[in-house]
Amino acid sequence: VQLQASGGGLVQAGGSLRLSCAASGRTFSRYAVGWFRQAPGKEREFVLGISSAGGNTGYGDSVKGRFTISRDNAANTVSLQMTSLKPEDTAVYYCAATLRYSYSTNRRDYDYWGQGTQVTVSS
Repeated sequence: VQLQASGGGLVQAGGSLRLSCAASGRTFSRYAVGWFRQAPGKEREFVLGISSAGGNTGYGDSVKGRFTISRDNAANTVSLQMTSLKPEDTAVYYCAATLRYSYSTNRRDYDYWGQGTQVTVSS
């Protein structure tokens, strides 16, 4: 499966952005998906995940209550809705897929990665 993330940009603190992850292939519904982010000089961290069927989701502590994840398997897309953005949310955001039912918070469990999209939140 190939992934392409899009939707990043520059936004003021308190604003919102919606990221999309578009996948190729007819078996996307078999893949759990995770969103990760990496700020300069920091480790890549788990942001949110969603199971292959979309029934289970999970969030990193830093985004709980502000970010939501959803998927449309018919359209082969996963979306990340970000609200109440903070300067510390500034990072490159990556979507990743793993051929399993449940998402994982461990980036090493993912086999396929999108190219990343930059999100910059100004104060």
